[in-house]
Amino acid sequence: MKPLGLKNNWKQFSLLVLINAFIGGMVGLERTILPEVAESEFGIAARSAIFSFIIVFGITKAASNYFAGRFAQQYGRKKMLIVGWLFGLPVPFILMMADSWNWVIFANMLLGINQGLAWSSNVIMKIDLAGKKDRGLAMGLNEFAGYLAVAVVAFLTGWIASEFGLRPYPFYLGIGIVAIGLLLSVFFVIDTAPWVEAEADEGGNEKRSKENLFWKVSFGDRNLFAVSQSGMATNLKDGMAWGIFPLYLTAAGLDLYQVGIVAGIYPAFWGILQVVTGKVSDFTGRKRMLFWGLLVQAGSLLVFPLLSAFYEFVIAASFLGIGTAMVYPTFLASVADLVHPEDRAESIGVFRLWRDGGYAIGALLAGLLADLFDLGFAITITGMIVTVSAITLFISMNKLKEPVHQTN
Repeated sequence: MKPLGLKNNWKQFSLLVLINAFIGGMVGLERTILPEVAESEFGIAARSAIFSFIIVFGITKAASNYFAGRFAQQYGRKKMLIVGWLFGLPVPFILMMADSWNWVIFANMLLGINQGLAWSSNVIMKIDLAGKKDRGLAMGLNEFAGYLAVAVVAFLTGWIASEFGLRPYPFYLGIGIVAIGLLLSVFFVIDTAPWVEAEADEGGNEKRSKENLFWKVSFGDRNLFAVSQSGMATNLKDGMAWGIFPLYLTAAGLDLYQVGIVAGIYPAFWGILQVVTGKVSDFTGRKRMLFWGLLVQAGSLLVFPLLSAFYEFVIAASFLGIGTAMVYPTFLASVADLVHPEDRAESIGVFRLWRDGGYAIGALLAGLLADLFDLGFAITITGMIVTVSAITLFISMNKLKEPVHQTN
């Protein structure tokens, strides 16, 4: 029987954390510069058209998350991780050489599949290894690595673009990221199916579900519904920020280097603080962390359009990252708490389907609102949506995870 826990599996767990940093770095390639590429190189003016790359990314990532969960259970976690990297391999080459916006859209379709398969399988493997005691910490470390990498690569691409131009140089970074991530996954990762069997043998409060897992995670269980809808609202916010923030900040008079800092500081706080917030949720319970994290996000968004100075945008983006850090590892730990170990992969896939579907909805909504009204109005409406999500979670979620030091 395979021993559970981070201490017992620290080598393989650390490798998976490192690989997740490379997975996150793939998203960071686009974070700062792609909206600017759309306007300056392809002459696309309509916001809804510019955000089409995020919409496609969100849809394909959401669908891939679901299939990653199902196929990981059926064919193995490691195989899904490797297949995810193979879909990501062409992405930096297409982005640097694309001569039409349709090629950029196609690259983001591949990137969405890459993120859905690779990140989902990586997350599931780390939960498999961690066991119950350190589940929040495990997810904090996972999301820390992924989103800190988003921030670092977003900053680096902004700097490279300001020094050498929008293309092709920023995307050379992506070639190295995808090559190293793929090689590490093929030669060093071990599939974690034996750890799932070990945890199932230990038993627990949750039994294998007799319901359809898609229905249970989406609507059938009020606790899982609360988590799923708040995950969607969080990534709806991120889909908006991905497309709106670079354009809004440029319109506010910031140069590309400053835009890169603001665009990077948000996922930096998001990434770094998850090590703390994930572990804190192990002790305080999940609902409390989720509710307050949603409110911090909402408040940051609602004040954002009222700001004008560079340092003000940096502070607001920092708080947006703090709020996101509070909820992100807690989402995944919550789902894992609420389902049987052998239902975990598919249940996390369903949750991530709803969560990452928020990218597409957020980008589409933000584009439409920006075209009909203005960029600031789109940010404000998004803040209101996140506020409603926080209230919905507070009302719907009735099961708190007991503090670890009392249950273990």
